[in-house]
Amino acid sequence: MSTNLEDLAARLTALEDIDAIRQLKARYLRCCDLKQVDELRETLLPGTIRIEYQNFPLFTDRDAFLKVYQELACREGVYDIHHASNGEIALTGPDTATGKWSLNFRTIVLATRSVTRLAVEYEDVYRKQDGRWYIAETRTVVTSMFTEVVGEDGSPKYAVLGEAPAGVPEPA
Repeated sequence: MSTNLEDLAARLTALEDIDAIRQLKARYLRCCDLKQVDELRETLLPGTIRIEYQNFPLFTDRDAFLKVYQELACREGVYDIHHASNGEIALTGPDTATGKWSLNFRTIVLATRSVTRLAVEYEDVYRKQDGRWYIAETRTVVTSMFTEVVGEDGSPKYAVLGEAPAGVPEPA
């Protein structure tokens, strides 16, 4: 198999772009966990974007999204953990790409004495602008949810939402 320098350069550029997108998504999730609003803003494309998270309004402006994020997540006693895996990135052009991710999300809210765990599927669109990648569109679907509330006496109460996977019997 013969490979010329142009092919190798194109393959290297594609690998570098995919790695940059993986790092972008990791930075986005870490900024969410650490409540780093200014850094989070820099992961989202300036100008018109599309953020469509299940159970939230549609956002087409990153600052409108960040305002709601701050109100909900940046409160005292709210701790979040975003762990994404199973990343699939497809370059769709020299400055565009798509991505799919599975998210294991946990939020601890001291005021309600609750821990909520979500399984979430992300579908993203990325754009390269001025030599760097941004999240231009992101959409989520929650596939399951488990909430535990700890009573004043220490007794737990549980709620599970979401459909069981095919082949798993319903609880009796």
